[in-house]
Amino acid sequence: MEPVSLPLDRRLRQEILFARERVYQFGSSTPLERLEIPGDGPEIWVKREDLSPIKAYKWRGACNRMAILTDEEMARGVVTASAGNHAQGVALAARKLGIRAKIYMPRPTPQVKQAAVLHHGAGQVEIHLAGDSYDDAVKAARADESSTGAVYIHAYDDLHVMAGQGTLADEVVLSGRGPFDAAFLQIGGGGMAAGVSTWLKLHWPAIQLIGVEGTGQASMLAALNAGNPVTLDQVDLFCDGTAVRQVGTLPFEICRESLTRIDTVTNAEVSQAIRILWEGLRCISEPAGAMGLAAVLKRRNELIGKRVLVILCGANIDFLQLGLIAQSTASSGLTSRTLRVRIPERPGTMLELLDTCFAGLDIADFQYGKSSDSEAWPVFTIQTSDPSRLANLPSQLKRHGFIWQDLTAAEDILFRAIPLRGDLLHHPAFLRLDFYERPGALHDFLNQRIRGQASICYFNYRHTGERIGRALIGLDFPTASERDSILNAIPNHGDGYRRCEVIDPSTLARIIGPRP
Repeated sequence: MEPVSLPLDRRLRQEILFARERVYQFGSSTPLERLEIPGDGPEIWVKREDLSPIKAYKWRGACNRMAILTDEEMARGVVTASAGNHAQGVALAARKLGIRAKIYMPRPTPQVKQAAVLHHGAGQVEIHLAGDSYDDAVKAARADESSTGAVYIHAYDDLHVMAGQGTLADEVVLSGRGPFDAAFLQIGGGGMAAGVSTWLKLHWPAIQLIGVEGTGQASMLAALNAGNPVTLDQVDLFCDGTAVRQVGTLPFEICRESLTRIDTVTNAEVSQAIRILWEGLRCISEPAGAMGLAAVLKRRNELIGKRVLVILCGANIDFLQLGLIAQSTASSGLTSRTLRVRIPERPGTMLELLDTCFAGLDIADFQYGKSSDSEAWPVFTIQTSDPSRLANLPSQLKRHGFIWQDLTAAEDILFRAIPLRGDLLHHPAFLRLDFYERPGALHDFLNQRIRGQASICYFNYRHTGERIGRALIGLDFPTASERDSILNAIPNHGDGYRRCEVIDPSTLARIIGPRP
């Protein structure tokens, strides 16, 4: 009689036990750390896969799969497709085992991930850039497999890969920090969610297992709704480590039974979670690595008193992307809103707005360019630790006679497209102001040096988190003599600021363009 085939979930549990004997040839276990955040909420524990050999969890599955290659398969070499982290795992295993590996990556793959692949491969790896998406890279890698006979190492749709990922859950169970009430598991192709959920459910049957996907890349949610894996028309690439158009067949079969539900998170929520991980643990997460925490924060009130697990699954982020994320998120504990406010185009009215409706609020971003002789539409991004103040701001503006628009997340604001009509200016001058980033410093400068003497025709300021704030301020004066007199009277440094400099005429000409 032929042996009875075990169900998939039992085979996976068995392979996780076998993976224990293999993966630690290639790397060590990673810590589980408590994340403290202010206020009421759950007890959050973070599995620090960013501290693994490749700064991501993917080494576990790739190494487990490659450790069982036969001598004949090793001689043929391996090929794979990856957006970055799986490629590093394959490269690590290729170097340790002495196997040649060809790795196909999308052309937009961050340079930090390409460099890491070459570093871990140490001469055993070739990188081939193919197409603009993970799916394009898969097609190229599969074509290579067919033509050369190399062994394809799948990033997630493989029992041994899923089992390797499950070893991180084994470490959580053995840590003694459990049981957990819930675990939030990010999903790309579904391999990690399948392996981890299977192992956690075995040891803690009452645990809630929540899959987490980006709103623009929810392929597991689509598969569960359809009853089988389906292909998304397109995926958002912000969380590039989970940007998969179709989940794997094997992970789907596991997750449809093991997961309690799927939660989705926005890019803004992920960015805020990255900030909180930095502030709480001094660790840097790539966007996909913070998705689990983003889902926890979204349900924070529901989880009060619960013990929850999140996986910081990777830290391979391009430095430039990190800067953009930092710029896009409000300071810790603050909420923000971007408003465009209409005010009469006459001297002093902008300061009146700051003194009334915006008094006591932090201005994180201020954009304005003169485009009309009769009215101005400055744009302010306001931050506060009290959300009710933002909620009450519209009624306060209305009470003072200001018309306003909400431009939170508007594209022209994001790209700082600040209009300015040079033909409406009389005798302009632009100041570069470096002021001490403390409450009142910028306001005091404008109030004491400018109010009633000139009209503000341009303002470009964004909070960067430094001790010094920098603003480019355009002023328009009735006459050239008044302009020169007032500017000459402003010291180069003074109370609340350390640099005030009139920019040179060539820079001024580039800002306002040709004038009549």
